[in-house]
Order: sequence, then structure tokens, then C-alpha cells
Amino acid sequence: MNAYQPPYTITQEILNRVAAISEVVGRLTVLTDQAKSLRLRRINRIRTVHGSLAIEGNTLSEAQITAILEGKRVIAPPREVREVKNALDAYDHFENWRPESEEDLLEAHRILMSGLIDEAGMYRRSGMGVMAGREVIHMAPPAHRVPHLMNDLFGWLAATDAHPLIASSVFHYEFEFIHPFADGNGRLGRLWQSLILARWNPLFADIPVESLIFEHQAEYYQALQESTRQTDSAPFITFMLRMVLDTVTSSTPEVAQEVTPEVRLLSALGREMPRQQLKEALGLKDDEHFRKAYLLPALEAGLIEMTIPDKPRSSKQKYRLTDKGRLRLARHGDGNRPRPA
Repeated sequence: MNAYQPPYTITQEILNRVAAISEVVGRLTVLTDQAKSLRLRRINRIRTVHGSLAIEGNTLSEAQITAILEGKRVIAPPREVREVKNALDAYDHFENWRPESEEDLLEAHRILMSGLIDEAGMYRRSGMGVMAGREVIHMAPPAHRVPHLMNDLFGWLAATDAHPLIASSVFHYEFEFIHPFADGNGRLGRLWQSLILARWNPLFADIPVESLIFEHQAEYYQALQESTRQTDSAPFITFMLRMVLDTVTSSTPEVAQEVTPEVRLLSALGREMPRQQLKEALGLKDDEHFRKAYLLPALEAGLIEMTIPDKPRSSKQKYRLTDKGRLRLARHGDGNRPRPA
């Protein structure tokens, strides 16, 4: 019998979110069964891969990931292209993996990190510190303890009667705390939570929770740190359930999943707006993410333009829709207006 029990507290907020997610997922499952679409599954797979890798610093856009998926040549850093190919390959194996199988997790890591590190598919053999800039924010357990800790964690997952929404979040946190691999811990931890959820409801194989985590990645890391500080994963569970609830609430099988960052930006830009106001209208906090994922792609695509183009850094600079942007927005219709993240 597995005696290991990860420390976590079930708060009323956690229970309320589990109930809310279960209700939405129930409705969404019926709709999705009526409107299955390989095209939408493909769109969401691309968004999932983009979100997970972007958290780790990969700069490739959804358009570039789509091109790689289609076998087209992409001019980008070779390592980043390899990361995308590996992630797409991993999700191709997604349905064959069992959440409670340590062997499957090692295989997933081997695929995700193939050609990127020497220890792909093997637990780390040295100490590991998680850095934020030059600051060590977490010292992972010693390497010699990793196999034992992971065995305990898988034993708990196989035996627990906790709701999968809670169990998947606990596993994700504990996995990141152990930090069992030399690299790739973040992307694999998120993938494994999706796998646990997908075994509860297949809908989670196609819902891109990763893209929302990317938009809130500062909070993601804060929740991890706060759980470590409290020796209780409740803060991380609470955060992850909010991400899941926001994702399933804004997902419909027909249209909402097709809303790209550019379309979200166009929908928010009802009039000329300065950069900060536009970012706030989208519900975004991270300035660099807003610039790279929203502002620059929309400018480069000719969907928006600057009001003072010859002085891009002017304090009076604003942005407005172009005719091309209005046409793009009209194709999606007012009924598709996205809610703030």
C-alpha cells in the first residue's frame, strides 16, 4: 500500500471551481459530440504546443508551428524548430500514454527532449536549482532521491480517490517541486496534467489550457512558489482550476476555439487606443507577451496601424483598425467577441 500523501488542503474555493468546471464540461461534451471537427482539434493542438513552449521561451508563432506541422520549411533557430517538432510528436502519442505509468512519462520526456539534451528520457543525475534571473527560487531535492520520490508520486496517483481536477493539479505541482529531469520539466508537467484530465474527460485532449497559462505565466510561477512556501499545494490547485475554468468557459466546439490573439486584439480595439489601455482591455498583465503575441503580429499583418507611424515610440502613440482589420473582424462577427483573459 502506498503511504505517500502529498500535502494539500481542499478549500471551499477549490470545491466551487471543481463543481463549476464539471458543469461546463458536461454541457460542452454534449455539444462537442455533436460537432466533432478534426480541423478544430488541429487548431487547438497548435495553440497548446505554442502556449507550452512559449512559457519556456520559444519564440515561434502559431503560424510557424502550423507550417512545421504541414512539413514546410521555417526559418527560425534550429533548437526552437526541434522543440516544436518534438512537442507535436509527443501529442501524437498522447492517447497511448497512461497517467499512472512512470514508464510512459519517461517515454514522453524522451520524445519531448530528443536532440535537445543528452539525458532525454532519464531522470537527472545532478542537483537542480530553479532560477528566476540570477536568483534561485527553488532548490529541487537531491538527484539520488528522485526515483524514490517519483515512484511515491505515481503510487499516490494510481491509488487516490481525489477528483481528477484536483489530483491532476497536485501531481503537476509535486512534479515541478521534484523537478526530476535536467530540462523539460515545465512542458512535461503541463502535458501530464492534461493527460490526467483527458482520461477523466476526452474533451481535455483538445482544449488548449496551455495558451491561457502562457497569458498568466507570472501567476503560474507565483502559485508554484506560494505552494512551496506554505508546504501545501492549495494555491497552485486554485490557480490551475481558474485556468481550466476560464478555458472551458470560453471554449465552444464551433467558434470560440478559432479566436486567435490577433482577433481578440481587433475585438478590443473599438476605437483609437494607446498601448497600455489596449493591453488592459485584453485583460493582460505581461507587457512582453502582449507585444510579441498580440501587438506585433497584428501590425505585421496590416490589421492595425499606428496613428503616428513616423514616431513609433511617441508617448501620444495610439493604434487603430485598418480596413483589412475591419474585414477580418467582420468575418468572425460580434457574437465571437472574446471575453478578457
